[in-house]
Amino acid sequence: MIAPWHVQRLAALDFESSDKDRETARIVTGALALVGGGLPTDTRTWLLNPGIPMEPGAIAVHGITDEYAAEHGVPAEQGVGEIAKALSEVVAGGTPIVGHNVGSYDLNLLDRECLRHLGDSLEGICRQPLTRVIDTMVIDRHVAPFRRRVSESQGPYQMRTTAETYGLDWDEEAAHGAEYDALQSARAAYRMGAIAHQPRANRPQWVHRLRTQRFDALAGVSVDDLHLMQQAWAAEQAAGLQEWLRAKAPEGKRDPDTVVDGRWPLIPAPRQGGEG
Repeated sequence: MIAPWHVQRLAALDFESSDKDRETARIVTGALALVGGGLPTDTRTWLLNPGIPMEPGAIAVHGITDEYAAEHGVPAEQGVGEIAKALSEVVAGGTPIVGHNVGSYDLNLLDRECLRHLGDSLEGICRQPLTRVIDTMVIDRHVAPFRRRVSESQGPYQMRTTAETYGLDWDEEAAHGAEYDALQSARAAYRMGAIAHQPRANRPQWVHRLRTQRFDALAGVSVDDLHLMQQAWAAEQAAGLQEWLRAKAPEGKRDPDTVVDGRWPLIPAPRQGGEG
């Protein structure tokens, strides 16, 4: 009998990058941690020299300066090649990939880096589609909708908020390091699965206050089915955000022409000339 998805061996993935735009960002640090499944944790980390100046906001988040990356990081082509090889081995072995916002950002960031430095897409390098991805942001938004911002600077579904919601400790000094964030995403996934597989009466009080039973959808499903469910949820979430940005956002953020791409976990790279 196959173990429930949240107690299987998982490959936790996270990157810190040169900016927030997956089309232009370069990987600065990366972590791939094999966790769970009754086996010891096995973590690989990378520090890359992105070869371009980083955005000041990105440096403020991860603390890696241009000078430090240039002195201590491996060349981008080498680092991207090592990361892609490691992830392709994970995919070939059937181990699910887990991360927070991994479908909207991290996997697409790696895909663009593969195209940039290796001449092939991420799925091309893996030689198969990515069909076993667990995105804790997509899941959290679905099972616990309408969460309010914690503060002006802390959003409702960012990694820290999700971790603290599910009872995980948070070390702000260690946060925004790729290894720490990758492991926290795996722990959050475990907590989500554990709640779903509990009897309803035993679930935490904050879950009862949601007045929804959406956690039930996570129980007793395979990783492959969970992947398909997340595809649908990600599309719904993107459509909702697009509607809000077009018609309901405050002045200054509202744009009637906003398009939010709901494809998940990979959005094809724009074609040369700006075509999608």
